[in-house]
Amino acid sequence: MKNRELELKKIEGYARRMRKHILAMSLAAGGNSSHLGGGLSIVDVTATLFGSIMNYDGSNPNWEERDRFILSKGHGCLGYYAALVESGAISVEEVTTFEETGSNLIGHPVMNREIGIEFSNGSLGMGLSLGIGVAIAGKRRTQGYKVYVVLGDGECNEGSVWEAGMSASHFKLDNLIAIVDRNNFQQTGTGRDIMDMGSIAEKWISFGWETVEVDGHKYSDLYDVFEKGTIPGKPLMVIAHTKKGKGFDFSENNNDWHHAVLTKKQYQSALEQLENCVVR
Repeated sequence: MKNRELELKKIEGYARRMRKHILAMSLAAGGNSSHLGGGLSIVDVTATLFGSIMNYDGSNPNWEERDRFILSKGHGCLGYYAALVESGAISVEEVTTFEETGSNLIGHPVMNREIGIEFSNGSLGMGLSLGIGVAIAGKRRTQGYKVYVVLGDGECNEGSVWEAGMSASHFKLDNLIAIVDRNNFQQTGTGRDIMDMGSIAEKWISFGWETVEVDGHKYSDLYDVFEKGTIPGKPLMVIAHTKKGKGFDFSENNNDWHHAVLTKKQYQSALEQLENCVVR
């Protein structure tokens, strides 16, 4: 059995180092914009999954029994790449190639299982359907892996998400865990102004999912819900209430950082903020 307190400390260190990787990748993009805000909103979720919860070996990313991770909101790739760096699937040296011509690390993930990227992601609304297919395959092959899918809350405007949601409960996919990054922003404004969805949790409950709401930056909440896992016969939906750009004074809850250029001055400021406080 895992020691909860040790696991929480491990996750906290994982997340801190991941934020440094995210900053380094954003700076390496140079004059190109990066999706810093959406990467930072999921960083504590991915740190918890890759740092403690998932059955995953970064030195063997094609291991057949690995848990699968699918980033449906592909623009949050910084929070995914950074986790793969910490897991050992991607080298630290590769961080500085972000968005360079020929790099494996571009603005949306492209499938490359040699470095842990399970599927290509770009068009929103596709990742949950992919996850359902992988979960069904696991059931039919009697393999014990779990499938984790991270969606954006704005992405839930897509009808394909809800068709997938019906399918997951219909097929009783209790090996499927989805997480909605509920940061309340989309590219051009707030979710409420663009398409007010009301209570996302109530919608997933009505679609037959076991549904839990958590603070998406509180490691203890995230750890506990993932460690508890699914109940028999039901997929699990975790509504993670997050802040876009979490962790830095210039980016937190600032939708200008949906897609923006990180300057060297901002990079240095962010590093100082990481050194001087615990990001929670």
